[in-house]
Amino acid sequence: MALALNKTSLKLRRDQLAMYRRYLPSLDLKRQQLIADLQRSRGQLQATQEQIAEVYQSQSGLFALLGASQQDLGGLVSVKHVSIIEENVLGVRLPVLKELELERHDYSMLAKPFWVDFLVEALEALAELQIRRRVEQTRVDKLAEAVRRITQRVNLFDKVLIPQARDDIQRIKIHLADSERAAVVRSKIAKAKQQRGISRAEDH
Repeated sequence: MALALNKTSLKLRRDQLAMYRRYLPSLDLKRQQLIADLQRSRGQLQATQEQIAEVYQSQSGLFALLGASQQDLGGLVSVKHVSIIEENVLGVRLPVLKELELERHDYSMLAKPFWVDFLVEALEALAELQIRRRVEQTRVDKLAEAVRRITQRVNLFDKVLIPQARDDIQRIKIHLADSERAAVVRSKIAKAKQQRGISRAEDH
């Protein structure tokens, strides 16, 4: 749409520029807060991943026995109940692990190797950590997407809308100033012609 080079358009663009400048700081503050939340969530996810690696490392001997055993050791632990709620963080709906209930299935102490108790404890720890990791990964993904979107909006205001409004205002002001000067020149020319006309009339 062509830019109207008049005073009405100048006022409109000035009002728009003022609105953009008012809105940008709050938008950028929200972006910074989301980035901080994203960094915290990434830190928590990293900590959970390290805990999982630590369980695998510390129980590597036990898991080796699991692989070598001829016993059926499946179904020792299962997830009985998971409750995930949502919290609203600056307009972004993020999952929170509220409750997790694991079920330890009965097994015969005589029919299973002595180390099965330790294995069950390790499996429970891993199950909890892996569920926690999935929830934390979802939080990170959603926050990263929110940061991406709000960064686009900040850039739109900062790099497109505000500079464009400033340029439009400058163009309109230059055009109005040129028009005003041209009007003055036309007025002087008309006045001079009028004066010349009066002078010729007086000569006759």
